[in-house]
Amino acid sequence: MSDGHTLLDTPEPGRRGRAPLLIGGGLAFVLLATVGATAGWVLAGPDEPSSTDPPAVAASTALTSAPAPTSAAPSPAAQPATVAPTTPRTTAPAASSKPPAGYVTVPDLVGDGFEGVRSDLRDRKLGWRLIFGTGLGEKVERLDPAPGTRVSHGTTVKVYVAGPAPEAEVPDLDDYDCADAAATIVERGFYPRYRTGRVGKVRSQDPEPDVTRHWNDEVAISCGGEE
Repeated sequence: MSDGHTLLDTPEPGRRGRAPLLIGGGLAFVLLATVGATAGWVLAGPDEPSSTDPPAVAASTALTSAPAPTSAAPSPAAQPATVAPTTPRTTAPAASSKPPAGYVTVPDLVGDGFEGVRSDLRDRKLGWRLIFGTGLGEKVERLDPAPGTRVSHGTTVKVYVAGPAPEAEVPDLDDYDCADAAATIVERGFYPRYRTGRVGKVRSQDPEPDVTRHWNDEVAISCGGEE
């Protein structure tokens, strides 16, 4: 029998009431809202700046990607290769080292045979004086003036030979012009001596032709006109 106050939460036998469903749904909604808020706070952090501030990553990117000031010196790789300027030659040309006109440099002929040294000095318009030693051989041991010395034409160079003067044969100078006879005497290794002047023909000589003497010995000649 009904009293007019039927309880809504009293389910009928075999049928569940709707009140527990409503309560469970409300609790689930509140729980989801709380979890969502908590997750948002954790992700954002307690000190998250306002949306109007620039993000830290963007600021960092702007700082690191900003171009270097234009006044900064370029890196070595960016600098163009510098070509060293060509410096003018300061060495005097070889031609300028030659002696002036009328002068010649004594050549280095030490170690050569004395006859070749004599010819070389003559070609350079230099005189020579052979000074023989007491050793062995015909090689030149030294020169005076020394090799490399600048001297004038006609200067006599002393040629020091290791060994003694070799033998040589006196030429026949009969009827030679006096100047030609003197040149022949010198060529054979002797020294000419003039008895009666230097003009005319050779009339006599001493030693006689074909006699053996040594280098640097004298050969006397007498020159004159026709008899």
